[in-house]
Amino acid sequence: MRRGLTTAILGVAAAAVALAFAPGAAVAHSEAPKCKTAKLIVPWKAGGGTHVIFSIFEKTIQNLDIKSKIKVVTVPGQGGNKGAKEAAKAKPDGCTLFAIHQSAITSYLNGRIKFHFGKFEMVALLTSTPDIVGASGQAPWNTFAELKKAALAAPGTILTGATFGSTSQFMWLIMEDLTGMKFKYVPFDGTRQRMTALLSNAIQLGVLNVASGRKYLENGDLKGYAIADTKRSKHLPNMPTMRELGVDMVFALKRGIVAPKGTDKHIIEHWSNVFKAAAEDSGLLKQMDAKGTDIKWVGPVEYRKWAEQTYKDYEKVAIKIGMYKK
Repeated sequence: MRRGLTTAILGVAAAAVALAFAPGAAVAHSEAPKCKTAKLIVPWKAGGGTHVIFSIFEKTIQNLDIKSKIKVVTVPGQGGNKGAKEAAKAKPDGCTLFAIHQSAITSYLNGRIKFHFGKFEMVALLTSTPDIVGASGQAPWNTFAELKKAALAAPGTILTGATFGSTSQFMWLIMEDLTGMKFKYVPFDGTRQRMTALLSNAIQLGVLNVASGRKYLENGDLKGYAIADTKRSKHLPNMPTMRELGVDMVFALKRGIVAPKGTDKHIIEHWSNVFKAAAEDSGLLKQMDAKGTDIKWVGPVEYRKWAEQTYKDYEKVAIKIGMYKK
């Protein structure tokens, strides 16, 4: 599954290059929605990684010379599903957009929601943020090998924060499947709550990324054992990859934009072009780089292909670990 995901990611990157065009001209000639400001629903609380990233997109788009802008609106709750439900039932007029990532798939496989990417029209895939195997700064393990030894010796005892049915749990489930480790999961609604628990040592383990954890990793408030990417992060060059440690695991959160089913294809094209223009902005690129987040814009057609292939890859793992039964 990990190799399949990596291959799909490389294909998506190549497609993004092939689809490149002059964004300013494309935006100017595409069909904008009738509303001056579209609502971009972010289904997590303010301050989390997804909210921060799309707030940067919001500010960048505000400065573009286009008719319609966006406004980020947080609709937290139910592990991201409350916002997803609101977006799914919104009018397909281009005035409601939804910030989405693989949690839409894991929540569906977990039975928490009855739909995933297939319920929406694809607008654009935008960013890629690799996960870090993180821990409280007071955790007794200094290396991944020490953590693995402890987890194997006492399965199901290490408190691990996650949003149930979301990617923050799915990463650990995949790790369990690959290594034989077993964790005791503690539920949190979003990144901020999980980070607070990690910092206070209320839990011992939790997913991190460069955007949410870098400053805490650098000052020792949190620990990071490995990054689930194909290469080390330039921001954390001393942190090994999972593959370096013998675990064939690549796991990155892919954030994108979708719209309610039935939204006109010309409006979809408009918003796709808008987000492409924003994704090419030098200021945005600089901010994303500082957060350890890669920009990988992909248009509607290739984004749909990515979503369908990713679903198949996740479904295989979910069935294997007993999360999803056909």
